[in-house]
Formats: sequence, C-alpha cells, structure tokens
Amino acid sequence: MEYEIIHLRKSQWKGHVLPMGYKTEEYYEVSVDRSENGFAMKMEKKKAEPPIVHTPEEYDFPDKLYEDWWANACAWGVLINEKLVAAIETDLEKWSNRLRITELWVAPEYQKKGIGRALMETAKEQARLMRSRAVILETQSCNINAIGFYLHEGFTLIGFDSCCYSNRDIERREVRIELGWFPEKRTKLSKEEVEIRQEEPEDYMAVEQMTQEAFWNKHEKGCTEHYLVHKLRNHPDYLPELSRIAVVEGEVAGAVFYSKSKVRSEDSEWDVLTFGPLCVRPDFQGRGIGEMLLKETMQLAKEAGYSGIVIFGEPDYYPRAGFRTCDAFGITTADGRNFDAFLGIELKEGAMNGICGRFYESEVFESLALEEVEAYSKRFPEKKKQYFPCQWSKEE
Repeated sequence: MEYEIIHLRKSQWKGHVLPMGYKTEEYYEVSVDRSENGFAMKMEKKKAEPPIVHTPEEYDFPDKLYEDWWANACAWGVLINEKLVAAIETDLEKWSNRLRITELWVAPEYQKKGIGRALMETAKEQARLMRSRAVILETQSCNINAIGFYLHEGFTLIGFDSCCYSNRDIERREVRIELGWFPEKRTKLSKEEVEIRQEEPEDYMAVEQMTQEAFWNKHEKGCTEHYLVHKLRNHPDYLPELSRIAVVEGEVAGAVFYSKSKVRSEDSEWDVLTFGPLCVRPDFQGRGIGEMLLKETMQLAKEAGYSGIVIFGEPDYYPRAGFRTCDAFGITTADGRNFDAFLGIELKEGAMNGICGRFYESEVFESLALEEVEAYSKRFPEKKKQYFPCQWSKEE
C-alpha cells in the first residue's frame, strides 16, 4: 500500500489520543531472586491462561501525543483518508544523549504492512542526525507482539522496573521493561585506507551525491549543499588548491571545500578562509574521515600563508579541532552577532591578532535560489524531504 509519513505538528496534534490495546496468549514471566552474592533476574516466555487483554477504554490516562512532561517531543504519523492510522513520538533526553520513543502505534487494520518499521526508521534517522548514542523505549512484559517487533528491529533488553504500574506488577504479569537500540559501532580508518586528493571533473557527480546524502534533512527539509558545491567550483572565491576529497576503496566518502572570505572594520579589511561544506557520507561517519580532511587541508592553508579560518559549524564538533567562538577574536557576523556556531581558528599562534570586525563570506553562499536547487536536484535519485527537530526552522 502507498502511504506517506508526515510530521505531526504540536500545534495541531497535542493531546490527540492513541487508542492503545492488544491481546496476547503469552507473556514473559519476570522473577527476581536474591542470593548471598547478589541478585538474579529471569524473563521466561510462558502461556497466558486466560489470555491477557488490554483495551483503550480501560486506561485512566490514555496515551496522548505531546504530553507536557516530554520537553523535546516530536511526532510523525500516517494519514489515510485524513484519519491518523499510525504514529511515532520521540523525546530527546539531552542530559543522557539518548532518544526515547515515547509512543508507537499502528491501527490494527494497518499492522503488518511495513508502517511500523518505516516509523521506526524515522526515529533511527533522527538519532543519526542528532548523534544520539542510543534509542530507548518502554513496553510491558506481556506485550509479546511489541517485544517481538522491537527485537526484530535490533533492540535489546537494557532494564526493567518491577513496580512501575503498581506494587504487584510481577504478580499481574505486566512488568515495565526497557529496550535499547545502539547505532553500529564503527572502527576508525587508518591513513593508509583513505586517499585524500584534489577533486577531478570525473568526480563531480559522485561528490555532489555524497554531499546530498550527508546533509539530507539535517539542517532543513532536503538540503542545498550539493548545489552549493556545484556553484562554488565556478566562483572566483573558490580555492581548489586547498579543497580535497576523501576516497575509500574507490568510493567518494567525504569532501571539504575552501573559499575566500573577509573580515572588515571601519577602516581595514583582512583576507581569511572559510570552508564549507565539510561532509562525510552517512555510512562513513564516525570513522575519522572528517578529521583527516581537516588536518590535511588546514596544514595546506597554513603553508600557503593564510592567517585563519572562520566558519559557521557545529559547536559540538569543531572545538575538538581547536576552533573557538569568534568573540575570542573580536569578530562578529555581518549583522554584528556572535553565537556558539560561529567559530574561528588561527593557523599560526597570533596570526589573527589585530583582525577584528565583521565577517563576510563569499556571495556564493547567499545565491542559492530554491527553484534552482530543485531543478538541479532532479539529476539525482529522488529522496523524501522530512522534518526533524534538529533543523534550523522549527515547526510547531
């Protein structure tokens, strides 16, 4: 069947009731035994006699979207004939860097059609985009079908609470269990495994497609960075002698592009560098390619005599490479602001002393007309645009 997963805006869907219910003829019996040396916990599947049945009507506190206690909730769903038939809601635990799935529901008549899996993939994609270290969720020891689905999706048991719903949860055969999914651990690549070199014309399409994959839905619905790369190559501010791509086993895995920019005061002007985009294909992220590209190209820039680099970049990433917020240099944006994502670095100690004023990047960054981006994107395989809460433009 055809369906589309859409963002369920908080302003429209807050308080919407999800009619949760299920019937099961099996359950996991939970037992906790204490010994002199500690505790032993056991979960064993058993026959439920009589079957365990839960209906939406029995709950005093039904499941609702965007409950007040989920501070960072975001929901997606499927509408059929304007009726919500499936939904997933997540909440980012900022303190632990985990993404919690707070709700996952598919109407009975639409189950086993792949909708639940597609919704789960949306949550996993959010975790990747936001660099969450785990996706976690709660279910009950008697919800056999849900547990089976989560295990099939790669989740594993991470804990339980034997008195969450009442003081008799074990006797009632309904114990809260916590399940977790962890992104694949990726080993760092060695320098010998990565070829870092200048881009050639025959690389152009592969580099642009890699760039699109790296930024898709990250900062906005879809992305514009692949078109920026296309325009940058033919702009006089582009610096191909500093820009590099990373190739692994013949495949383009990452790239960084440098351009000229300016810092201006009332009576002076200085040349500085900007790089962007710096990107790594999603399946190569976390393997050290970005660091390799940065290290090699910053050395090239230093040898070429440039004083420093100013960028708009992720504040949880670039400080690890030595970048500081630009207020440390007395530099502001063109409109006089400073913020965590406005970063700079000296290429030699003291090289940016006396460089202060407003920063102006190349005009090529400001000339990405949406209609041009859309037309150019038709050269690549079609990808679905989706809202995620990490994007710059927030949807309520």
